[in-house]
Amino acid sequence: MLEQKVKTIRALERGVDVLMEIRRARAVSLHDLHVRLGLPKATLLRILVTLAGKGLVWQRLADGAYLASHVLQFSPAVDIAETLAEVATEPMAELSAKANWPSVLGAPRLDHIEIIETNSPLLRLDSATLGPVGVPLSYIHTATGRAYLAACGERERDAIIARLRPPGASDQSKAKLHAILREIRERGYSLREPHFDWPDRNKQAVVRDGRQSMAVAIYSRDEAVAALNITWPTKRISTEKVVERHLQTLRATAARIGTALEQLS
Repeated sequence: MLEQKVKTIRALERGVDVLMEIRRARAVSLHDLHVRLGLPKATLLRILVTLAGKGLVWQRLADGAYLASHVLQFSPAVDIAETLAEVATEPMAELSAKANWPSVLGAPRLDHIEIIETNSPLLRLDSATLGPVGVPLSYIHTATGRAYLAACGERERDAIIARLRPPGASDQSKAKLHAILREIRERGYSLREPHFDWPDRNKQAVVRDGRQSMAVAIYSRDEAVAALNITWPTKRISTEKVVERHLQTLRATAARIGTALEQLS
């Protein structure tokens, strides 16, 4: 039994309180911690920096929220996407500095690919603001979705396409989609074009928003687990120049994220 007369360490208590609140809330802002715990923001920042330095918490690029780390395996993530977003934060921050265009990281769901991280806030480009976290993206109308769909296993790809196929869609249209995905695999990256006629989510936005995206799949142990893109305004730079300047950096970043995920298992 602990000696009752021994005093507790107030600073440690505060740190534990902050960590417990972050774990309880799953994702929380500095302001939320200030309101919920009643601690000054300057004190909270020192605690957060200390916890982050020890690998116990991390800060999401997309919105600045603080989350409990899964990297140390104290509590395995319910969804691999949480761990994936955590290990991708630093590589994506470096990607934004190298490419100067924003990116999103997308994880697969049943009938869409979901944004789980974005470096868009680091660049603050009104013409190419991406996110927020949680936004669903089309598998067939976005470069991010196409990159994953082209790279995933055949059985998974067939199941996704079966969910997306509209009633009455012809076999010829399905064959056209498979041809698009085959070209992506051969080329090694995806674009939004050519446009496709199935009425899935995001179609009108992709056609009208004046942007272009390039994306590659992220692999862990030879299996596609996510996709990473770069997005830019079409009036500012051509697709050819972006591919020439940034494709290798995008691929290297995706490989780095995949390797970081592999090292945790």
